[in-house]
Amino acid sequence: MNGGITVQRMCKMPGIPSSARLVRFAQAALAGHLPAARMTVRVVDEAEGSMLNARYRLRDPSIDRATNVLAFPFDPPPGVAPASAGDREIGDVVVCAPVIAREAKSQSKPLEAHWALMVVHGTLHLLGYDHDKPDDAAVMEGVERDLMAALGYPDPYEADEAEEKGVRQDTGFSTPPLLPPRPSSTIG
Repeated sequence: MNGGITVQRMCKMPGIPSSARLVRFAQAALAGHLPAARMTVRVVDEAEGSMLNARYRLRDPSIDRATNVLAFPFDPPPGVAPASAGDREIGDVVVCAPVIAREAKSQSKPLEAHWALMVVHGTLHLLGYDHDKPDDAAVMEGVERDLMAALGYPDPYEADEAEEKGVRQDTGFSTPPLLPPRPSSTIG
């Protein structure tokens, strides 16, 4: 455990960032919201990722494959008061190492940058962000861009947007205006 973030490494393969780096990625997402929150980042293989995806992903439980990241928000049981806003368990982020490695390669993205994005993305889900609706997706992507830039990584969506417009560009850093932190009253 490192501060309020526990890292569980259930998969060993080259390219997985150190536990300290994984903690740094999660801390970046927590900083503007619940910096003292407790959470777990669990690195898994495809077998565990596939099992978790099939068992818990409510959108399509028939999906029998691993996905890049899953977020499991923690809500206290009925009748149990949540811990103080700054010091509470918010849940688990599960990242599937082989899927992240394949995606980074197929999308021509630096592997560590893709790891950072997946941990940030999962942590934002624990904080109440979502991307089911276009407006919500735009907000979440904006926050991800800001956090990736703050971590020193290129804009993870720039190449995708250029491709959609039919333009090939090198990825670089994006400096969109900072979005205000999401109020803690919407977290959970």
